[in-house]
Amino acid sequence: MTVPLLKIGVVLSTMAMITNWMSQTLPSLVGLNTTKLTAAQGEYPDRSTGVLPANPEESWQVYSSAQDSDGRCVCTVVAPQQSMCSRDARTKQLRQLLEKVQNMTQSIQVLDQRTQRDLQYVEKMEVQLRGLETKFRLVEENHKQNIAKQFKAIKTKMEELRPLIPVLEEYKADAKLVLQFKEEVQNLTSVLNELQHEMGAYDYEELHNRVSNLEGRLRACMEKLACGKLTDISEPIIIKTSGSRFGSWMTDPLAPEGDTRVWYMDGYHNNRFVREYKSMHDFMMSDNFTSHRLPHPWSGTGQVVYNGSIYFNKFQSHFIIKFDLRTSSISKSRQLDQAGFNSAYHYAWGGHSDIDLMVDEGGLWAVYATNQNAGNIVISKLNPNTLQIIKTWTTNHPKRSAGESFMICGTLYVTNGYSGGTKVYYAYYTNSSTYEYIDIAFQNKYSHISMLDYNPRDRALYAWNNGHQVLYNVTLFHVIRSEELKPQKLPTNKKYMLSMEI
Repeated sequence: MTVPLLKIGVVLSTMAMITNWMSQTLPSLVGLNTTKLTAAQGEYPDRSTGVLPANPEESWQVYSSAQDSDGRCVCTVVAPQQSMCSRDARTKQLRQLLEKVQNMTQSIQVLDQRTQRDLQYVEKMEVQLRGLETKFRLVEENHKQNIAKQFKAIKTKMEELRPLIPVLEEYKADAKLVLQFKEEVQNLTSVLNELQHEMGAYDYEELHNRVSNLEGRLRACMEKLACGKLTDISEPIIIKTSGSRFGSWMTDPLAPEGDTRVWYMDGYHNNRFVREYKSMHDFMMSDNFTSHRLPHPWSGTGQVVYNGSIYFNKFQSHFIIKFDLRTSSISKSRQLDQAGFNSAYHYAWGGHSDIDLMVDEGGLWAVYATNQNAGNIVISKLNPNTLQIIKTWTTNHPKRSAGESFMICGTLYVTNGYSGGTKVYYAYYTNSSTYEYIDIAFQNKYSHISMLDYNPRDRALYAWNNGHQVLYNVTLFHVIRSEELKPQKLPTNKKYMLSMEI
């Protein structure tokens, strides 16, 4: 093969590689495939199913999760349609995308210039090729008038150039494809410029300040409105493996800042020693602890630590004991009238779990059952100082059929079992004295839950799962009326999703 043919072969091979890369990579790079430049779709497609307000355009919809993998509290807010919240990252992403497209435009222009130059060279060769073909036919017709040597040389040249004819047609098609890509990129650049103009209706710094101001207001709002409806429970986070099959562990939701002590109570009866670990890290990594001896053994696994005191059910009684950890003494003791005890109305797993004490954003609660309520669950709000009952609610759920239960924002959530496949399937709302059956997945990794309590400070569930101390993050759904936030209106009718780390 001659040098010109080799040159064309290299050019065509390069063109094939370039066009193949552009046809596969360019659409996904610049957003010509299924990806959409709309932040309101795709991030949480199913989280709000069944819990969205009747008219979401009039409300701020807030999802909060207790912690991410780094221990930070994460909230997600869907703003009303009449306002827009744009994050720096989204604006930066748009700018980067626009720069990539502009760079791609320049590259395609250079490629187009080179293609046109090479195409002119090939077209000249096409003219020569067509002329040689005509001459060859004339030579064949008048071969008697030419000498045999000239005939052989021309025929050899023709055989060498003949394969270029179909290749030349492909080269023309590739040149058209490059031109099409050039037009598509120009159109995309125009669309991105319009989008940037729309998002940049405000000065960038002004928009940044508005978003920062909104985040500040939302943080303040979340601190005031920490309550919400449970919508999801994360996969379990295994903290430690220790102790027997039954027990409880907890932290104090009202502990001062910097106080991260962990409290550990192994077993469900005939034990009165409570371990105190200085921090979660110490609890996970060592066996260094301080031991506290209670004046009475506890019953069940429904103990809680709240504002520096341990609240527990005295073994084989319906007495609730408040033990002050600072003075190592009983500060209050009160009988929970009519409450079943000594395995009269325990959870399905047994273990003298008749009286379950728990805390949430609203304070201290007791969950138990009575003969008067036919063994169904009774909920009582307690004064944490005097242990007197503030108010009581009776439910229609049999306590012996419940696997475990916990309180979040004044709502009692009940699991359908304690072993194997488990879910949260019953919720009783004390604020409205109503209930409903729900379906929230709950992963029971070690097949035996004997303690499940919510900590409002961590926004996490603490569980004792067959000798494993486990944490679950929870997702709560909030509705905050627009007039409560009074957001500054931005000139758009689109809905955007704003994610915040608190």
